[in-house]
Amino acid sequence: MDRRSFIKKAGATGAGAAAATTLAAPAIAQEMPQVTWRCSSGFPKALDTIYGAAEVFADAVAEMTDGNFTVQVFGAGEIVGALEGAAAVTAGTIECAHTASYYFWGQDPTFAFGTGVPFGLNQRMTNAWMYEGGGIELMNEFYETQNMICFPAGNTGAQMGGWFRNEINTLEDMQGLKFRIGGFGGRIIERIGVVPQGLPGGDIYPALERGTIDAAEFVGPYDDAKLGFNKVADYYYYPGWWEGGVALHNMINLDAWNDLPDIYKGIVKNASAMANSVMMARYDTLNPQVLKELAASGTQLRPYSQEILEACFEAATETYAEIAAENEMFKRVHDSYMGYRKDAYLWMQLSEYNFDTFLMLQQRAGRL
Repeated sequence: MDRRSFIKKAGATGAGAAAATTLAAPAIAQEMPQVTWRCSSGFPKALDTIYGAAEVFADAVAEMTDGNFTVQVFGAGEIVGALEGAAAVTAGTIECAHTASYYFWGQDPTFAFGTGVPFGLNQRMTNAWMYEGGGIELMNEFYETQNMICFPAGNTGAQMGGWFRNEINTLEDMQGLKFRIGGFGGRIIERIGVVPQGLPGGDIYPALERGTIDAAEFVGPYDDAKLGFNKVADYYYYPGWWEGGVALHNMINLDAWNDLPDIYKGIVKNASAMANSVMMARYDTLNPQVLKELAASGTQLRPYSQEILEACFEAATETYAEIAAENEMFKRVHDSYMGYRKDAYLWMQLSEYNFDTFLMLQQRAGRL
């Protein structure tokens, strides 16, 4: 029996035939409307790893929707300034920003936990807390007050501790030091006498070159070398104790999010998770080679002294207690985040630490 005979015998003529045609359309096509978002990165296009994570996200969204959902990615300053992403998303000027939540801690210190806080979680712990420890849900309670919803979409791992024009060894060496430092770390390091400077990535090199600032941190070997910091500062310190596992986020306007069909919401979550994984893999591949190149070209690698690290740790602990006493949401997130930190390091100091330490000693001995 052909289709025409079937419709006729079923009485599906006139309006009934039109209804049958409508019902025959694939359900998936009805659920995948044409949607276009603008996503502003907090980073310049030249930084292909950190900016590139937004492209990984956009490409995955397009692929999973057969091109029906398009995310247009713009570099910092093209449509929104590097440090203006959250405000633009809140206002609905753009649908999405791929950036570091801690850039906006001045509005509310709770923002800092989205990216990471001084002496906080490393990259693996950050993922564990976010995905399985309730971190995403808890942070989104806060982000909702800013008219946005956010998902992890990248991580740098533990960052380096910055480029210095002169060697530093003691707390006295830090007094009055003009240090470009991003996020919440500036508030902490200020307590030991440093003068924090807030500068976007593109403004760091000229300031360091002219001596307007004495030191600057950004990310790690790959990105830092791209920006040329090794050409204007000799000393490269580690670790970046304020950035042990720096998570980036897709910040999404809440109205734009609520307008999406459920299938697109799931795709955004999964594409963000993919960007989160790929970005870390890229850094872990690129940083080792560039670090060797920097050392070979004369960069002086230096660890922060125990005196400086301990003073900063105490300053961080005191700062958290002060803010938690007056900011209820900050306290809720802090208690969850730091509670997980305590348990996670209890575990990692056994198997992970000893395994890694043994192999690091073999590497130093030239056996790897």
